[in-house]
Amino acid sequence: MSFRNFYILVRRLIKLPYFERNKMEIKKLENSSVELTLTLGAAKIEEEYSKTIKDYAKKLTIKGFRPGKAPVSLIESKYGSAIREEVTFKLMEKNLTDSYKDMDAKDRPLPYSTPELQNEESLLPFKPNTDITYSVIYDVLPEVKLPEYKGLEIEYPAKEITQADVDAEIERLRQQNAMVITKNGEIADGDIVTIDYAELDADGNEIEANKREDFTFTVGSSYNFYKLDKDIIGMKKGDKSVIEKTYGDDSGMGTDYLGKTVKINVAIKEVKVKEVPELDDDFAQDVKDEYKTVKDLMDATKKQLEDAAEDENKAAKLDAVVKAILEKTEIAVPKSMVEAQLESDWQNFIQRFGMTEEEVLKIMGAQGGSKENFLDSRRADTLQNIKAQLIIEQVKEEQKYEVSEEELAEELKNYGENITKESPNYESMKIYAEDDVKFKKARDFLLENNTFKAAAPKAEEEKKED
Repeated sequence: MSFRNFYILVRRLIKLPYFERNKMEIKKLENSSVELTLTLGAAKIEEEYSKTIKDYAKKLTIKGFRPGKAPVSLIESKYGSAIREEVTFKLMEKNLTDSYKDMDAKDRPLPYSTPELQNEESLLPFKPNTDITYSVIYDVLPEVKLPEYKGLEIEYPAKEITQADVDAEIERLRQQNAMVITKNGEIADGDIVTIDYAELDADGNEIEANKREDFTFTVGSSYNFYKLDKDIIGMKKGDKSVIEKTYGDDSGMGTDYLGKTVKINVAIKEVKVKEVPELDDDFAQDVKDEYKTVKDLMDATKKQLEDAAEDENKAAKLDAVVKAILEKTEIAVPKSMVEAQLESDWQNFIQRFGMTEEEVLKIMGAQGGSKENFLDSRRADTLQNIKAQLIIEQVKEEQKYEVSEEELAEELKNYGENITKESPNYESMKIYAEDDVKFKKARDFLLENNTFKAAAPKAEEEKKED
């Protein structure tokens, strides 16, 4: 789930209707968390306790009594303490949930922040005919107080398209349209090979768990587990060899292989090579019928790159102005918010593999990685991204944008579904679409109400310093 949809969901879940307020005390804590103190009345507890004791009396079988005929006093003497504890905790939880209806949206817990009961030991044992005052701590949406965000002068890293960029894109198109043909000679860097391989044990037998057949990769890419690229250069189709390798710290292998010497049985099944087309008018027409000459292809390619650069520069400007605002803004993002987004990113990462989480973790482990490494490598960027989104969200809230029917209809088209007012999911999709429109207006507002200047290239800056 993207942070945008994630954030909208949070806002929807905490924006519940208002009801008449109950008595409560809300104390603000650090890092966008609060301590909520509530009181559960003794009368309510005793009413529910009495009802529950009687229910148990009807169901329990006590030695010396027929089922359901044991005196309530006997049930209470044997199980009263445990039943009172069960009843009181249930009522405390319901009292907590009900209290959310009576508080401002800003004080309600984030949906992924579980309220933690404080000082539980001091509450026990629960005494009859006694009010229970208890506290829970949970995370809330961060409060964002914006500095001035209009009339700023902002530098940004501008993207300019050069002839080198155009040439690189043309080369990419040539490679993309290359023909793969069988090669009869020796394997060279860049060739596409299909091999069988298996690691050998101490007795020279193949280890079945590490055996692969018909494995295809491009030589030089290192997209093979044992990093065999350099070892098979010079071999030909039909060749077989036992390759001995020792893996050092710079090998990129997992900890299981560092400093270890292994033998791998390798058989070359196929060798192929890319035949890259010449850059001529025929190639230009192969790329697109409307291109008649190489010049047509070059001009169109440059235009596409310039359009992409324009979008990239727009994003760079937005990133620069948000960073400038963030430098003057303190946002205490709660840990639960960061962890929830990281977990969402992790699940998306797994889905891209098309494997189970266990299978992905096994592959990562073989390369010295782990879920913890994955999350830690993204934690700092995730925190900054959340802060940036919160800045734009606050601009959106302050500007109080309206969404017209035309804007809503246009935005709904972007969702890739034929959504109409008759659609069963129309109301939920409408909320997302309206929020997306407002968010885009906030982004455009920041771009239109500030002045942007392309930053000098790093080479020029270094020259000035010299």
